[in-house]
Amino acid sequence: MDLQLTPELAAFRDEVRAFLSDRLTPALRRGQRLTTAMYPEPEISGPWQAMLRERGWLVPLWPKEWGGTGWSPVQRFLFETECALAGAPLVHPMGVRLLGPVILRFGTEAQKQRYLPRILSGDDYWCQGFSEPGAGSDLAALRTRAVRDGDDYVVSGAKLWTTHAHHANRMFALVRTSNEGRRQDGISFLLIDMDSPGITVRPIATIGGDHDVNEVFFDEVRVPQANRIGEENAGWACARYLLEFERGAGIFSPRLRSQLMRVGDAMAVLQAAGLRHDSAQRELLHARFGEVCADLDAFEMLELKTLGQLLPGQSPGPVSSMLKLRASRLKQQIGELGVEMLGLEGQRWRDDGADPADGGEADRIVGTLLPEYLNSRAFTIFGGAAEVQLGIIASSVVGL
Repeated sequence: MDLQLTPELAAFRDEVRAFLSDRLTPALRRGQRLTTAMYPEPEISGPWQAMLRERGWLVPLWPKEWGGTGWSPVQRFLFETECALAGAPLVHPMGVRLLGPVILRFGTEAQKQRYLPRILSGDDYWCQGFSEPGAGSDLAALRTRAVRDGDDYVVSGAKLWTTHAHHANRMFALVRTSNEGRRQDGISFLLIDMDSPGITVRPIATIGGDHDVNEVFFDEVRVPQANRIGEENAGWACARYLLEFERGAGIFSPRLRSQLMRVGDAMAVLQAAGLRHDSAQRELLHARFGEVCADLDAFEMLELKTLGQLLPGQSPGPVSSMLKLRASRLKQQIGELGVEMLGLEGQRWRDDGADPADGGEADRIVGTLLPEYLNSRAFTIFGGAAEVQLGIIASSVVGL
């Protein structure tokens, strides 16, 4: 990959900056800034998704005939960097980044015509039904079953840690359709209407105080067989393909750099508000900040190297586990640095229901850094735990 900013790339960057300046409202910036959970709420991400769709910049991973941008890897990186630095909301990725590529590769033409336009428009808001009680990182142990009955499957079981299931009108899910052979060989990939009779969504409050994830129960829920992606009992291939996009097809370093910049800004703001560190504390914080900066620079180069080898819409393959693992640990390092900087203030928890943005700048920082740190602990668990990623790296990347 040529990292030189050519006149054409500089013009593209300026075009993105102009778009962000024109369309990104203070309310959307504020909504993303105050988001301590994984993704912003639909009222924040939805309007931004609509603006990107209107501009033709929503799905750079898709082929151009389905709305893709045809951008080079450097253009994608520049776009994500400018969005992160401008404070643009994250687009909810379940449809545009995860399910869309699966339908494009494994779906029928009828399924593409039905679902892809609704993903682009935001008419369908998707959640992911993979993890279950007893089947998280060991996903092949899932027990939610789907039994054929006429033209339908009858689905019974439960899913766990289902992000934004309380907002979603549709779920893509892995279900067991056979107990023969290997566990992976009896799994199918279904698209489920969340308004179907027999579905119950129960909220789970995270350690950071957010309602981001849920339990979802299926009590003999009828799902048309036409909603299956790929062949029956062949859903494991769909799942592996999707997880490669979940773990490695996003661009993590710009958002991590934006978070680190907020921690740096917070130090100056809190010191101005009266928070003081002695010389030993300052020296330690500065050293830690420098270490995280160096780690982030190295990760950014790894991410750019990986992007440079991909064609539009191509899966990154097993190297996605390296990107996911390193990004997760960097997210935690940055969160830890923010709380260390707060000192004793890091022990103060806002439980009065007040919006941190309604107070002063120092109150806003205290009100977001601590929950963000607490929620970051899950980053090395979801999408495949760190131990699972290390196993994939050892077997598929290193060849052990």
